[in-house]
Amino acid sequence: MAVLTLRSDDFPRWYQDVIAKAELADNGPVRGSMVIRPYGYSLWERMQADVDARIKAAGAVNAYFPLFIPESYLRREAEHVEGFSPELAVVTHGGGKELEEPVVVRPTSETVIGEYMAKWTQSYRDLPLLLNQWANVVRWELRPRLFLRTSEFLWQEGHTAHADGPDAAAYARRIALEVYQDFMVSVLAMPVFVGRKTRKERFAGAINTLTCEGMMGDGKALQMATSHELGQNFARAFDIDYLGADGARHLAWTTSWGSSTRMVGGLIMAHGDDAGLRVPPRLAPTQVVVLPVRDDEKVVATATQIADALKAAGVRATLDARPGLSFGRRVTDWELKGAPVRVEVGPRDLAVGNVTLARRDTGEKITVPLAEAAARVPALLDDVQAGLYQQALALRDSRTADVTSLADAIEAAATGFARLPWRLVGDEGEARLAAESLTVRCIQNADGTLPTGTDDTDDLVCLVARAY
Repeated sequence: MAVLTLRSDDFPRWYQDVIAKAELADNGPVRGSMVIRPYGYSLWERMQADVDARIKAAGAVNAYFPLFIPESYLRREAEHVEGFSPELAVVTHGGGKELEEPVVVRPTSETVIGEYMAKWTQSYRDLPLLLNQWANVVRWELRPRLFLRTSEFLWQEGHTAHADGPDAAAYARRIALEVYQDFMVSVLAMPVFVGRKTRKERFAGAINTLTCEGMMGDGKALQMATSHELGQNFARAFDIDYLGADGARHLAWTTSWGSSTRMVGGLIMAHGDDAGLRVPPRLAPTQVVVLPVRDDEKVVATATQIADALKAAGVRATLDARPGLSFGRRVTDWELKGAPVRVEVGPRDLAVGNVTLARRDTGEKITVPLAEAAARVPALLDDVQAGLYQQALALRDSRTADVTSLADAIEAAATGFARLPWRLVGDEGEARLAAESLTVRCIQNADGTLPTGTDDTDDLVCLVARAY
């Protein structure tokens, strides 16, 4: 039997146990690198497919840009290279010779994509230019943790150019809300606070950064995705300009935005329990696992029929009749992997025409007539999806405290999020929070909505927390 460290005893150790025993990933041979195992990659594939569809619905198209970026490209945008300088991996030799110019292994692609946006943008008719790429990036991580911070990780990065600032700002906002927030709520069953970063926490070179912040099971924050308004900084550095309808040349306005395999880490920590993963049905590679209780010909045949009926109904079902493994071991394996529903088929139930449906989110077991089993599953999956979201929301709400002083925020953030007026924090408050290993995760309107513009006015509130 697989045994996990209890979350209440040692949350970081529990997290590592789940990754290992649910067969999600291993440490790679180079410090900070990661090998994603097939089951872990199947979770990422489903995330990728859903986010990709949303990105395309927002009008962007996929492209691919080089892994290697001339060092001079990064230096053309000084604030950008300063922000990434400690994390850069630089290649100085290739083919047995010293390179004439060092090349950087991409930490992000604003600079190389900016070079080609300038080439492809001639007229206002070419705008907006909406690009996305699925790729790997390298940031030399000093404190690696699988899925959360690794030296190489997988992600999507969107890059767009627009004719004017309001259009760019509206598109960055659309990505934050319609792509990222909606995916996290609707598919990952994870409530997120959507707001903007403080000036101190913005992406290097951006004039505004929008963020989705999730609460993990230990009360800490995880930045799940970001969307950046880059203003005209990169357009100016890379000469991304266009001929306007007025016959004059104008600088473009650009955005960038991304989500990564960090979402897998968020999934584990937001929904996992002491038995392992709990995967929302809309994401789960296996929504239902059908388990024969015994290696009995009639039991296995019935289990096979149920699995086939579920697949025919569009449910992602798997039959697990592995010989030589006890029923208890197979149950434990699928609890670790977080399959939302189990159908347990045993000889005693079959003798009276029943099977058992078991929910992973609550552990509840329901006895149903065999003839109704396949038909009952879709509604049960919907219930599990909603149940996981409600549990995550209840945790977040119970551990988010409204406070009226910085001292109270520091105390509340020891176990969750603190929300307080932004005017009580400011630059001096951020420095005091940093001394306590706390950060302002985002700034919002008082009603929790995403602010427009970039001015930090007195009517705004902020969320303070410890973060991964």
